[in-house]
Amino acid sequence: MPDDPTHLSRARGAPAPRPPRPYPFTGLLVRFAGELRAAGLAVGSGDVLVYSSALSELDPSDLVDLYWAGRTTLVNRHDDIARYDEVFRRFFLGAEGPEEELTLMLRASAQAEGVLAIPAVEPGDSGEEDDAVLGWMASDVEALKHKSFPACTPEELAALRRIMARIRLTPPRRRTRRSTAARSGPRPDPRRTVRESMRMHGEPARLYWRRRKVRLRPLVLILDISGSMADYSRSLLQFAHSALRSTGRSAGRVEVFCFGTRLTRVTGAMECRRPDEALERAARSAFDWDGGTRIGDSLDAFVRGWARRGLGRGGIVVICSDGLDRGDPAVLAAAMERLSLLCHRLVWLNPHKGDDPSFRPSTLGMMVAAPHIDLLLSGHDLASLEKLAALLPGLN
Repeated sequence: MPDDPTHLSRARGAPAPRPPRPYPFTGLLVRFAGELRAAGLAVGSGDVLVYSSALSELDPSDLVDLYWAGRTTLVNRHDDIARYDEVFRRFFLGAEGPEEELTLMLRASAQAEGVLAIPAVEPGDSGEEDDAVLGWMASDVEALKHKSFPACTPEELAALRRIMARIRLTPPRRRTRRSTAARSGPRPDPRRTVRESMRMHGEPARLYWRRRKVRLRPLVLILDISGSMADYSRSLLQFAHSALRSTGRSAGRVEVFCFGTRLTRVTGAMECRRPDEALERAARSAFDWDGGTRIGDSLDAFVRGWARRGLGRGGIVVICSDGLDRGDPAVLAAAMERLSLLCHRLVWLNPHKGDDPSFRPSTLGMMVAAPHIDLLLSGHDLASLEKLAALLPGLN
């Protein structure tokens, strides 16, 4: 009998290999590929396998991932893009196509991604209808962005968090004391000039210059997770997770802290790809979730334990709180004064501000902190968080 590795392994008592688990979206993707073939696109079985493999590494319920994975793997000619867009809209956004549950999931993703969902197609017979559908989605998303977090349903909050995951935060830049070679600058580079001249046997060829290096300022997010902020804390933590994911190591340092009755650093707990897992790990790290509030003691702990050691020095500090403090106002005033001197800009997000431009602090904590705040925003909806992201690069 010939040696059969499979036979030998089974004879030795090794368990037989399990068949691969069926991918739940495979049937849906195969039917979509069939619609593309019926529309005239050359889609083979190998292309469908590559499409399924690509989506296994992405989020198949995300309309953007679903669209671009298919366009990258199933479209081989530029002339087929318009037909691919037409079939994609009809199959995933129309009445025909996938089952009802998947249709609702993809339509929720479409509403969440509104403006980013599908790029404009070339003009054709169905152009006006497609523009109307995308215009409805964009207007619906725009209205959702201005809806306060406590007033949103769980489905709307899920859609907002999907949009929030795509927010990019860019802290302002600052000049460092170190210098680097440049084509032009305020200071000549004598060492490089002499070195290059020696290569030319002492004949000066050109004059080289140096300029000061530029790097991003640190960004520190200090979030209130007390009971009075329960309607906003999860969305603000999602925003902090987006900041950690968008900046990365090459862009600058981002630190996230939570406080109720005490300060907790949750940067390490939130450094994972999945937002739900990051928020769950952060909740386990903070033992005072939905408890009391001691803003002064928490900020004083940040100044003494972190800011003085260089974490917030020259950076942007963003405090998210409603200003309801049960601690000593003198401690809060001293901590805010020291923090404003250490950091470059101090930003406060107060959900009670809302869209009122004439907002005046009414709580004792906000009255004490107001003289030291450089920028006061609301942070009660997604539009206010996008405003912070837009203003952040200009806080020089």
